[in-house]
Amino acid sequence: MTTLREQTARLLEFDGPLARVLPDYEPRWEQRQMADAVAEAIEQSQTLVVEAGTGTGKTLAYLLPALMAGKRVIVSTGTRTLQDQLFHRDLPLAREITGQPVQAALLKGRGNYLCLYRMERAHEEGRFESPRVAHALQSVRAWSGRTSSGDLAEGPDDAQMPALLPRITSTADNCLGQECPLYASCFLMEARRQAQEADVVVINHHLLMADWSLREGGHGEVLPPADVYVLDEAHQLPETAARFLGLSVSSRQLQDLARDVRLEQQREAGDSEHLALSAMALERATGDLRLALGDGLRVAWVGVEEAARQQAGALAEALALLVADLAPQAARGRGLESCHRRADNLHSSLRRFLADSQETGQIGWVETRAQGFVLRLTPLDVSEQIASHRSRHGQSWILTSATLAVNGRFDHFLGRLGLDGADTLALDSPFDFENNTLLYLPADLPLPSHPEFAEAYLDEVEAVLAASQGRAFLLFTSHRALQRAAQRLRAAGWRDLLVQGEASQQRLLERFRSAGDAVLLGTQSFWEGVDVRGPALSCVMIDRLPFASPADPVLQARSEWLTEQGINPFTRHQVPEAVIGLRQGVGRLIRGAEDRGVLVLGDTRVTRRGYGRQFLQSLPPMPVVRTMDHVEAFFAPQSSTSS
Repeated sequence: MTTLREQTARLLEFDGPLARVLPDYEPRWEQRQMADAVAEAIEQSQTLVVEAGTGTGKTLAYLLPALMAGKRVIVSTGTRTLQDQLFHRDLPLAREITGQPVQAALLKGRGNYLCLYRMERAHEEGRFESPRVAHALQSVRAWSGRTSSGDLAEGPDDAQMPALLPRITSTADNCLGQECPLYASCFLMEARRQAQEADVVVINHHLLMADWSLREGGHGEVLPPADVYVLDEAHQLPETAARFLGLSVSSRQLQDLARDVRLEQQREAGDSEHLALSAMALERATGDLRLALGDGLRVAWVGVEEAARQQAGALAEALALLVADLAPQAARGRGLESCHRRADNLHSSLRRFLADSQETGQIGWVETRAQGFVLRLTPLDVSEQIASHRSRHGQSWILTSATLAVNGRFDHFLGRLGLDGADTLALDSPFDFENNTLLYLPADLPLPSHPEFAEAYLDEVEAVLAASQGRAFLLFTSHRALQRAAQRLRAAGWRDLLVQGEASQQRLLERFRSAGDAVLLGTQSFWEGVDVRGPALSCVMIDRLPFASPADPVLQARSEWLTEQGINPFTRHQVPEAVIGLRQGVGRLIRGAEDRGVLVLGDTRVTRRGYGRQFLQSLPPMPVVRTMDHVEAFFAPQSSTSS
């Protein structure tokens, strides 16, 4: 009897099933190594952590043995975009290669599915922020009769507008569950039913963590049991887990509750006008807290001004009053019963936040955005919780990404996720970085803390853009630096300048690819998950090492917590996190075997500080140059257009 490893190896042979499906297929040693390790981990019920460089073919390297194993598999990835790509492109390919008749299902979080009940309630209410929102709702209602999935990604473009989305989707708070009169037609429940019956379920990390959070709280589960878990883009897991395994109360939750109370009072308890008054009081208290907090806030709760802290107490009182008023009315209808449960849960969460925000091992903090706010209670260490969940679910765990190690070591990643004893494997990219790239470290730039750094760096940017004829990503660690660069480049006459925030990410990337010589300026969302192949992207410039802001409340609390344990937070946490972040940004440059390009790093700390070696040693083997003439020589044969 052949082993799973042997079965998988046959699929990857130069004349095997993969070669027959992909005529231009060439066996890759790195892909074979990863597939062997994944097959062994599945057979031995082990945990495997794999760093697979760009071009390794890691998706098929884990899908092929997972499908051949004949076990139930859950594959989780970092974003919904990657989730759709894996389900609609990669999984069908793997199924064709293996010949396995596996049943697959795509499952997203509830906010991605149309809620028929809430859509009809919004239609009945008939109050909208603008005619555009009203028109969008009618488009969604028309689409609801045609769709079989209810996945809003497949719906009308306007379905995802912020003013409409919360009115046509449900949350764990406001869902009526089996009490919903439209439960039999629920798109979310149908997606979950299909997932329960599937051999392979494709999800994202947010849904995985939401499921764990529900299980931890004793509130049921979202995902079916599985034998094998594959977590792709695993570098995102520590922060995603910290968000979901904590606690949050948002102004949106409170405002949605108040609106639903008023609507359900009109439908189910028209003689109880005091409910509407209590809902209005909750709205006022929510607005008063937002006003007291001020704009652009992201601080520990202990540092919030006393006036805001008192207003949070008033908000808790308004919630308590609403809970008391809803209690005797809950039996009058499903909607009021749901509102009472939501109000009670929110009140409990808010009281816990106010009481526990300074407890050891967690941090209470607040963030304000636009007209809203979020109160969060975030655990500083999720390793024990994740280890506990892993021990209870699944036999084999495969965690993979292109960026997990720091200077060739996995210690930081393993420690953050409680992966003691896991097997590790590091596979370099098969691409020829030594001959197809340069790493330009401008010799004369001041340190980023110097007041003249920004202008000096932009001098270098303009010189490089002149040599590369555009075709560049400019990645920044702050929106302020991005806007300063955009202003200067526009003043210098650069055309085809694409700036994050001036259009959707998808639209910006479409314009970048089609232009051929554009310059795109982006912050965090462009550092990872973006794939532009060919000469259109021939240069990536990064202004600073991506250290987290020292003012970040979670970082401050985690640093204090580590210091109390005798651990240096800078060398053991901040530097490793920044190394992984830098590697993500660098990974945008070379996406195919024929790609060529220059990486420009403006932060001279990589050569002037001792810890800089960790950054340089964690990058692909790029020849390092310090003067502009090398960059000009690199681009000289490629130049064909002008700015």
